[in-house]
Parts: sequence; C-alpha cells; structure tokens
Amino acid sequence: MASFLSDLIQYRGLFQMILVLGIGGSFPYGFHISVINYPSKHIKKFINETWLERHGSPLPQENVILLWSFIVSSYGIGGLVGSICCGYLTTKYRKKKCQMLTNLIMLTAALFMGFSKMAKSFEMILLGRLLYGIGIGFSFNIHPQYVGEISPKKLRGFTNATVAVFLTLGKVAGQIIGLGEILGSESLWPLLLAFSGLTATIQLVMLPCFPDSPPYLLIQKDNEEAFLKAIKQLWGEGDHQAEIDDIKREKAAMSCTKSLRVLEVLKAQSLRWQLYVMITVMSTLQLCGINAIYFYSFEVFRTAQFEESLIPYIALGVGICECLSSILCSSLIERFGRKLLLWGGYAAMVLVLAALTVTLSFQHRFFWMHYLSVIFIFLFVIFYGIGPSGATISVMVEIFNQTYRPSAFVIVGFINWMGLFLLGMIFPFIVEYLGKLTMDLPSSG
Repeated sequence: MASFLSDLIQYRGLFQMILVLGIGGSFPYGFHISVINYPSKHIKKFINETWLERHGSPLPQENVILLWSFIVSSYGIGGLVGSICCGYLTTKYRKKKCQMLTNLIMLTAALFMGFSKMAKSFEMILLGRLLYGIGIGFSFNIHPQYVGEISPKKLRGFTNATVAVFLTLGKVAGQIIGLGEILGSESLWPLLLAFSGLTATIQLVMLPCFPDSPPYLLIQKDNEEAFLKAIKQLWGEGDHQAEIDDIKREKAAMSCTKSLRVLEVLKAQSLRWQLYVMITVMSTLQLCGINAIYFYSFEVFRTAQFEESLIPYIALGVGICECLSSILCSSLIERFGRKLLLWGGYAAMVLVLAALTVTLSFQHRFFWMHYLSVIFIFLFVIFYGIGPSGATISVMVEIFNQTYRPSAFVIVGFINWMGLFLLGMIFPFIVEYLGKLTMDLPSSG
C-alpha cells in the first residue's frame, strides 16, 4: 500500500495523463457497446413512426430488425475504417494530433445523434453511429499504444490494463445513464446517444496539456530536450536513467530499421510468431462471446424470460462485475504474468459456458434454471475481466516495438472491428431463431 501511494505521488503526471487518455480512448468504446441496448425499443418505435409518416404504412417487423441491425453494426464498419486509416495517420501526424482529430469526429457524431429525433431522421442515427465507430476506431487503436509508451517498465502491466478498466467503466456508464430514470426514456434517448460529445470535449480541452510519448519524441522526432522534459512531467523527479538508457538503446537498435507498412509486417519472417500470438489472442477475445452479452444483453435476458423491469438492472450488475474484476486484473498482472491470466481466465470461462449451456437448455422445464443462468453469466464476466480483458491488451502492446506497433495495431483493429460488425449483423437473427425454437420445447414446474 505504501509503495502504491509512493508511486501515485511520484508518477502523478503519468496517472493524470492515463485518466485523460482513458476518458476519450477506451471509455467511449465500452460506452457504445452497452448503451445501444437501453433505447432500443424507443429507436425501433421511432423508426416505425418515421416510416409510417413518410410512406403511410408501417414497416414490417423483419425490416425493423434489419434496420436495427444496420444501426448496431454500422459502429463496427466505422471502427474498421478508423482502425485501418489509423496506422498511416499516426505514423505521419503523431498519436496526440490524431487523438485530437478523433474528438472532433466524436463531436460531429454526437450532433447527428442529438438532433435525429428533432429532424425525424433515423438515417442520422445510422450516420452518427458510423461516425462514432470511425472515431473510436482511431482512439481504441491509439489509446493502448500511447499508454504503453508513456509508462515506465515497472508500471507497464498496470497502465496497459487500465485500457480494459476504462473500457468496462464505459460499459457501466452506458448502463447507468441508459436507465429509464436517467436518459433512457422515450423523450431523452437522443441525449443519451449524444453523451460521448461530453467526453470528447473533456479530452479535447485537457490533452494539449500533456506531452507526446517520450519514445516518440526521442526515436521519431530525435528531440532529446523534449524527451527529457516529457519524462520529468510524466514520471516526476527521480532517477530514471535506466529507463532513459533503455529508450536510447531502442533508438540505436532501430536506427537502421524503417517503419513497416501493414503488408510488410504480414510478410516479415522475423515477426511471424508475434503475429501468430496477436491474431490468436485477438480472435479468441472476439469469439469468446463477451461482446454478444453487451450488444444484445436485453434480447438474451428476454429470451431467458426475465421480467422486463429487471433486465436493465441485471445488465448493470454484469457491467459492474466486469469493471471490478478488470480493476483487480490491473493489480494482479505484474504478480502472475500475462500468460497465466490468459490461460486461467479462458479455462474458467469454458467451464462456466458449459454449465450455462445446460441451464439454458433446461430453463423451460425448471423455473429455477433462470437464476442459475444469471449466476453463470456473472461468473463468465468476472473470469473474463480478471483474465483475458486486461492481459490481452498488455500482450498486444508489448510484443511489438515502436517501429512495427502502428501497423500491427491496424491488423488488431481489423480483427476486432470485423468481429463486432459480424456480431451486430448476425446475432439478432440468431436470438430470434433460438427464441422461436425454444418456445416449442415442453415446460414443467
């Protein structure tokens, strides 16, 4: 505890910058994964009413579901575009400037969302969510790299894990603000969807007060004076010579190495194993099912036949559990290492999913199976937060050096956002099909 307080004082500039980066980085990513559930009924009603007013006839239910899927999945398309462009732009214009641009994109998206109902245009919701995706595609690519580069080695595992912490805080914030008693009502949902304009404004004002990352200033810009000034601002007074020497050695080692483009990274034999590791951990993260729980948690709980009034609070409980377990991960990652947290987390998640499959299969025969299903969903999220959530991000940041990292993160972004797009498009139809299928099963007391 005394050591933590000492680091908090010593590295207060670093912790302040982590907070500012998180607010505009992974926080909105998590926020827009969870928040879309809360106004879903109101938006579907708005689509129907708008269509009826324009064409004089209601929209068929399957078309409403299709439009809703486009709105949800346009976030993934935008993220894919943003992450692909990010590698080139961050190399050319630096991460800090690109992050400032991201905030302007987010503010534009917030305006589309905020005025969509007034303009009677569900197309503005689609465009706003697409722009949110582009902005967050940039920021979720930049945030892990930036955080990893500004931290000293002894705090790198912790600071990398804060990316996951802010992501889960964003999910929880979306769940709290999305409650009907706050901004999730039929009259206020446009303000709910425009909320990210506030976090973008905060970062737009605060980020210029902080420096570019020290490795960038020394390796890319060859500005030793700015490099030492950034070290002092972020790490405080003290003996940082060992860290400074490490960065200088990295600069010397990279002096004969040019930055590689995405295709060059994919072809490089020397990076083959790093790519295998990165693609494996990122694909596993996408396929484990955590995003389905947040994207369509309400539909999942409705399919499990929970009372409508309880569903928002069950979903909120899930988000809080992941948030607390991610915070725990940030304190465990240096003690137990990335590999143990990944293996242990996924092993526990497999066992929980097997148990959840059993309870969901028998939920129409035994009423108490609903409660077991909720318990297993909570356990699944807890094990995810303690293990893969923070450890995956840390691995991806640390296995590539300054030269290859921007292009490597383009590949990461492609896997991540393509997964989100496919999830957004396909999952609602899977839920509807399974819902019809389970209705045919016999039930008993």
